[in-house]
Amino acid sequence: MIGIFVALAAGSPQGDINPVVSLAKYGLGIYTSFGKVMLIVLAQVIGCFLGGILVWLVYYPHWKATKDQRFKLMVFSTSPEIRHAPSNFLCEMLATAALIIIVGALIKYGNTYNFSEGALPYMFGFVIWGIGLSLGGPTGYAINPARDLGPRIAHAILPIAGKGSSEWKYAWIPVCGPLVGMLVGLLFIYAFIQI
Repeated sequence: MIGIFVALAAGSPQGDINPVVSLAKYGLGIYTSFGKVMLIVLAQVIGCFLGGILVWLVYYPHWKATKDQRFKLMVFSTSPEIRHAPSNFLCEMLATAALIIIVGALIKYGNTYNFSEGALPYMFGFVIWGIGLSLGGPTGYAINPARDLGPRIAHAILPIAGKGSSEWKYAWIPVCGPLVGMLVGLLFIYAFIQI
């Protein structure tokens, strides 16, 4: 919710902070230039990468004192409680599909409910919170490829004391799961909602 308010205040006309939402907006016809969407997605990944660097700086004295390498990585990116690629992928896909269906309904059709523009960031915040409470446990619910990928890249390149692996074998799930979930969400919208 706060991220959307900040993005809107910084001049983003749609308040985009998630690549799958930006891509879904393209799929819904809100954005008409795929090139522009790709620039937005690149900016989102770069922003999350820079956020990872800031986190590293804020916690700088803690890296050496923290011995658990997994905890260090979890500061930057998601990590499943139990590694099971099919289940982890399904969780990310379903959580993102739910996000896209709900966000699609709010941004494309929300005006039929007479919501003020100022109410939408609050509603998105509640949506993310609800998805986290219901589907977040198994994987830490990335539902945002930039949120996981940008900081994971930062973890990989920063000189974090005793950091261990950036777990690239798992990294495809919080990127690909949300992308497939976005497509599933769009298919649901096109199949069941009048556009």
